[in-house]
Amino acid sequence: MKTFMTKAYVKVQSYLNNERGSQSLEWIGIAAIIVILTGVISTAMSSTSFGDTFVGKLEGFLGKIGGGE
Repeated sequence: MKTFMTKAYVKVQSYLNNERGSQSLEWIGIAAIIVILTGVISTAMSSTSFGDTFVGKLEGFLGKIGGGE
């Protein structure tokens, strides 16, 4: 019985220590967040009023940093 319990313990520990699946899920989650953010940003930039306002303010900000204005 002791040998069986030792083998069972070792087998369970090998499954618990295997983190390859969880790392894959983490990378998939990170990729999903990047795709979602890219979609949200492209949608926001495609609407002309928001996109024009944002680009104009960004150009103004960069002009102030570069000393252009």
